[in-house]
Amino acid sequence: MKLLVSPINVEEAKISKLGGADIIDVKNPKEGSLGANFPWMIKAVKNAAGCIPVSATIGDFNYKPGTASLAALGAAAAGADYIKVGLYDIQTKEQALDMLVNIVRSVKDYDRNKKVVASGYSDYRRINSISPFELPAIGALAGVDVVMMDTGIKDGRSTFEFLNGEELTEFVNSAKDHGLKTALAGTIKFEDIPALKRISPDIIGVRGCVCGGDRKSVIRKELVERLKDMI
Repeated sequence: MKLLVSPINVEEAKISKLGGADIIDVKNPKEGSLGANFPWMIKAVKNAAGCIPVSATIGDFNYKPGTASLAALGAAAAGADYIKVGLYDIQTKEQALDMLVNIVRSVKDYDRNKKVVASGYSDYRRINSISPFELPAIGALAGVDVVMMDTGIKDGRSTFEFLNGEELTEFVNSAKDHGLKTALAGTIKFEDIPALKRISPDIIGVRGCVCGGDRKSVIRKELVERLKDMI
């Protein structure tokens, strides 16, 4: 498993790099679970990350494929290696496919080496969003590279509170069957690592646990190192 850490500024990005993060993720928690940060912040984090891949979120989206495609292109042009979209207010397969097909085209026309990440939500029932279990088939059809699960509402509840290990394993195996990589996030804790090793996603995404449990606090190098060692 690769460790993705989500800093909110350049200083935290440097700490994440020193701690051993495999991917540095640029987001803006003020704008939601997968809130988008500014292009200049993506560029600054990319410069700080050096050879470490950078991902960037473009938002928790409703059905606006044009807006999402333009945002995806902006993130790619700003230097993100992974461009991640949250299908937050998407209820149907048709909407999800239209969103993802156009995002993929926008990114791959710019640079075929860039990766597109389609994120669903483990708490999809409470936010009235499309089931993440539908994403592997839709994502493969659209041409995305990674399918992901996060929590849509950041209230301290974990992905493991909404879905059990068997369900998460089903998601990962379905993605593998469709030729896609997987990522799991959503208030991941240190004690979740043994279960995650059994589930075996390609990437795990964290913030709160490497901030000492409070995602509004500051990322700590020793906690990134500890999590990396556990993985």
